[in-house]
Amino acid sequence: MGRIPAAALLLGLAGLIPFIWAALLVVDLFAVPDWPIPKLLLGEGRLIMIRYGGIILPFMSGVLFGFATNARGMQALAAYTLSVLPALWWFFMPGVGVTSALVNLATGFVGLLLLDYAFYRWGLTPSWWMTLRVQLTVVVLICLGIGIFL
Repeated sequence: MGRIPAAALLLGLAGLIPFIWAALLVVDLFAVPDWPIPKLLLGEGRLIMIRYGGIILPFMSGVLFGFATNARGMQALAAYTLSVLPALWWFFMPGVGVTSALVNLATGFVGLLLLDYAFYRWGLTPSWWMTLRVQLTVVVLICLGIGIFL
C-alpha cells in the first residue's frame, strides 16, 4: 500500500467536517450559553448528516465510475454496473424518517466500502485507496451511529 497523497488526505479529512460537526450538534456540544457560534452553523445534526451523506454517497458512485474506466472487457461491465449502486441505493432507500434514513446511509457507506475493496482488488484504484477509505468510512459510521443511537 502506497502513501496517501497529501491533497487526497487533506480533502478527505475536510469532507468529514460536516459529519463531525453534525455529530457534535447531536450530542449538544454547543448548548453552552453565550458561545459565539453563528446561528448559521447550528441546526439539527441528524438532518445535516442526512443531507450531506445523501450528497457524498452518490458522489462516491462517480468516483467508482471513474475507476471503472481503468477496467476492460467483462470487468469493465461489472465495474460500471457496481459503480452506480451507491447512488441507486440512496435514490431507492432514503428512509421514511430520520432514523431509517441514517440507518440506510450507514448501510450505504458500508456497502460503498465493500465496493471500494472490490475495485482495489481488481487493481482499478491507487495503491493507497483502501487505507484512506477505511479511515474516512470509520469516522463517517461513528458519526452516523451517534445520530442513530443518541
